[in-house]
Amino acid sequence: MAEPQTLAQKLIAAACGRASVAEGEIVTCAVDLAMFHDSSGPRRLQPMLQELGATLWDPSRIVLVIDHYVPESDDESRRIVRIARDWAAEQRLPNVYDSLGICHVVVPQHGHIRPGMFCVGGDSHSPTGGAFGAYMFGIGSTEMLGVAVTGQIWVKVPQTLMMRWSSRLAPGVTAKDMMLHMIGRYGMNGGRYQAVEFCGEAVRALSMQERMTLSNMSAELGSQVGLIAPDATTVAYLREAGVTDEIDLARWRSDEGAQAEWHDFDAAALAPQVAAPHSPANARDVDQYGDVPLQVAYIGACTGAKLEDLRAAASVLRGHRLAAGMRLMVAPASRQDQCQAEAEGVMQALRDAGADVLATSCGACAGYGGSIPDGASVIATTARNFKGRMGSETAQVYLASPYTVAASAIAGRIADPREFMA
Repeated sequence: MAEPQTLAQKLIAAACGRASVAEGEIVTCAVDLAMFHDSSGPRRLQPMLQELGATLWDPSRIVLVIDHYVPESDDESRRIVRIARDWAAEQRLPNVYDSLGICHVVVPQHGHIRPGMFCVGGDSHSPTGGAFGAYMFGIGSTEMLGVAVTGQIWVKVPQTLMMRWSSRLAPGVTAKDMMLHMIGRYGMNGGRYQAVEFCGEAVRALSMQERMTLSNMSAELGSQVGLIAPDATTVAYLREAGVTDEIDLARWRSDEGAQAEWHDFDAAALAPQVAAPHSPANARDVDQYGDVPLQVAYIGACTGAKLEDLRAAASVLRGHRLAAGMRLMVAPASRQDQCQAEAEGVMQALRDAGADVLATSCGACAGYGGSIPDGASVIATTARNFKGRMGSETAQVYLASPYTVAASAIAGRIADPREFMA
């Protein structure tokens, strides 16, 4: 009788053509999908491929998203984006998404990530794919070169840390709060570069976009992947994205009795969280901040500006105006989400409250927006608040959910969104 396997073990075993794998083994896996963007991809890969005289293993399994340096604001960004566009045309890449939004949102929206897949991404937030029951992690350019040429990569089979969330989140509390709480408790090396799997009633109750936030920020927890077993919610999302393949839900879940380290949390007891500068690990309950004055609020990034994030912010902002001297910037995570938010009146509610709407790109989250003023105190829905991350070395950046960022924009200080919710 085979040893019970975790979801991580099952995904790796499938990718290396084995029935099972043991923790600690090093195996070579076949890659189903390699994703990279204008910053991590062609400008670094093209010269290396040229030097080797090598060709791509399978262009149909490569997805290129142009999201970091758009809209091009200077000569350097124009150069980087031109390299990406020219290379994509030259390689006849069939899956290119140019200025349609952030890779971690756009790629799932087009049905590229499905349960059972083994994927790599040229970006540290690639664990987002784990929300779909796929093994997906971020790699650097040299490793990506190996994948691009051979279609393979080695991995060490990780230990799994099970993050089990019981009960349900209260109104105004989100997956972002769950994640900040876990990082606050365990630190940025809490996942110890292992596999983290999120489970329990509260996780099953989350929508796909909220699950994507959990998996995305596994990177901040220090995990290689952030997995969630697929279920009917996953299937419904994928059908909407145009996926018609058969999806085997029974196969892609951890076996009863599989070896894992368990951690338990009560979702109902969780308060909105805020992480102080300059680390996501500086997270604590919103009411512990007192009156921290703010000048800028930013709703953007793959963790904080998807359709449901925009809806959450609008639900707080409706009927309110920004505090005097406060600037609120909103950069929707994808064109698709922005169009839907426009149709629902969500974008209008944000504009009515005083928000400036920016392009659907990585923008200020990755420091390319240029819109965070020096010395400003900022509250943002982004995943990271490292010094200089958002461009300005002197800005003080606090992290929070879209509800909390919206409430703080109205109050002009760090505020509990529940004060503004009916």
